[in-house]
Amino acid sequence: MAVVDTIVSKQLKIKACKVRMGAIEGVYNAKSGHPGGSLSIADILTYLYFHRLNIDPKNPQWEDRDRLVMSKGHAAPAYYSVLAHRGYFPVEELKTLRKSDSRLQGHPNMRTVPGASTGSLGQGISVAVGMALGAKLSGKSFRVYTILGDGEIQEGQVWEAAMYACAKGLDNLVAVVDNNNLQIDGTIAEVNSPYPIAEKFKAFGWNVLEIYADSFDEMDAAFNAAIEFKGKPTAIIAKSVKGKGVSFMENQCSWHGKAPNEEQYKEAMEELNATLTSLEAN
Repeated sequence: MAVVDTIVSKQLKIKACKVRMGAIEGVYNAKSGHPGGSLSIADILTYLYFHRLNIDPKNPQWEDRDRLVMSKGHAAPAYYSVLAHRGYFPVEELKTLRKSDSRLQGHPNMRTVPGASTGSLGQGISVAVGMALGAKLSGKSFRVYTILGDGEIQEGQVWEAAMYACAKGLDNLVAVVDNNNLQIDGTIAEVNSPYPIAEKFKAFGWNVLEIYADSFDEMDAAFNAAIEFKGKPTAIIAKSVKGKGVSFMENQCSWHGKAPNEEQYKEAMEELNATLTSLEAN
């Protein structure tokens, strides 16, 4: 049974395709960046920014807004793209990614773009836990979301934060694990396996849900369930595809952190444009 309305689902798919195009545009023009993990979270970011988060692009510092922390901050190309398409700054600015005079740096900087600053992997979830605790202590109703990579959760700090979040009953916190199974030099199982991911979060006392990252129905059901669940934080393990949407990038760890050349850029954009045309026609 569909959770997200069919029309809304179509609109989200169209926006997610545009977010992917923006991410590729940014990485290509920067001649560096992380396309693979950006493409794998494009659907989740689109859902959050266009359907879930209580935000106001005209007032990005609104005190009662929901917060999102990009713990996997190297996926900034997708993050910047969704912000641009949501109206925080012009889409054309995506072409300035990683330029020395641009506000769109390799990792988000809260002094120049909305959200939290991120850097070393593993730290973002601690920031999100602090925000969620602050909301509880001040009696605020805003919710906090954070997106982690499955390779990132090899970091010990992630589990310190997870333990603390449960100890403080932070049911206003949702952590999404982008489970695309690849990191810079291989599968996460080959490098330093964090599996079984769901069971680990359960062992740390979290409410755990598992979804496919390209299903807006499953996303909607999971995030609704997270709001209803009381007393514990929620972890959503999102099974995704690294490089999703660009066929030659899909499930290839080689696209973790390199930019496409001109020919590859054209091929990627042609493929995404074809997808967009098909979505808009149906």
